[in-house]
Amino acid sequence: MLSNHKIQVALEEIKEISRTDLALYDDKGKQIAATFEPEPEICMAIGNFMDSMAESQMFSGCHFFKVVVENEVEYVLIAQSASEEAYMIGRLAVCQIRNIVLSYREQFDRNNFMQNILLGNMLVVDMYNKAQKLHIEQARRMVYVIEVEGKNDSVIMETVKGLFSDKNKDFVTEVDEQNIILVKDATELGSEEEAENIARMIVDTLHAEAMVRVRVGYGTAVDKLQDIPKSYQEAKMALEVGNIFYVESETISYARLGIGRLIYQLPMSLCEMFIAEIFGERKLDLDDETLVTIQKFFENNLNISETARQLYVHRNTLVYRLERLQKMIGLDIRKFEDAMTFKIAMMVIAHMTYQTGGLEE
Repeated sequence: MLSNHKIQVALEEIKEISRTDLALYDDKGKQIAATFEPEPEICMAIGNFMDSMAESQMFSGCHFFKVVVENEVEYVLIAQSASEEAYMIGRLAVCQIRNIVLSYREQFDRNNFMQNILLGNMLVVDMYNKAQKLHIEQARRMVYVIEVEGKNDSVIMETVKGLFSDKNKDFVTEVDEQNIILVKDATELGSEEEAENIARMIVDTLHAEAMVRVRVGYGTAVDKLQDIPKSYQEAKMALEVGNIFYVESETISYARLGIGRLIYQLPMSLCEMFIAEIFGERKLDLDDETLVTIQKFFENNLNISETARQLYVHRNTLVYRLERLQKMIGLDIRKFEDAMTFKIAMMVIAHMTYQTGGLEE
């Protein structure tokens, strides 16, 4: 819905320039915006004016105007003066209000059009015909899905729009209450790093200006309108895979999901078979100290000395921890092959946990 605040600001600016008070009412006689409070008899006359054939008239020292948008009377504007100058100001105000409404409707139509494309609700022929009517140019585009921590609100949406509002080929919309979707013109994005910079800018801006945490997933660039849903699904998949395997990452690229993409698509039966093959009847019960040790050991490419230094423990203490882990899981992660097997197994377990809500005891 068109914000009454925008119309109020427009009327106040017109009054500041012309020193003529204005009031706007909808087709049901409800006040939308005003710079003065009309007398009761003036308000009562609005209905009769709406029903008349006149486009403008004078009543009780005020000029009345109909605001006609696409052949429909949308509003009644009242100028508080009977002068010729007030009549001219009123006509100009009518034009300004009409342009605001038309601009909003065009933006709404463009937004609705892009939502239908994202959801796959349009035939290809209809898609291009509608795009031509809405003056939407063909361009290379990439979809970013912005997952908001907590509740999405208008401030977050407006902040994202502010980042890309000057780009005629960019669209900011939403198809649910949790996520904001940016369909970005990717014509000038020449590398994965540049696409990543856009995602990082969104994260940093929303954190700084809207004080909210978000995660951004993005798909690959596509050249045709009908391929935009593909990039959208990729962005959604990037976020979901990221929620399982790359929890610490605030930006996730579909093109860089790595082995996480493969594991994500494995059926549960294969996952269970793999875990049973690796661990048998063993039950993994890793405490925080062990998990931190494993993470640091992997981060340092299985280097015992460097890992011990970063953990502030003696080298022999780290060796003892790793040997204890070997007895627990049946794998010696000091060996590259066992380390890779364990890493993959932990990712498979994370996937199973995410899909089922927890592993059976």
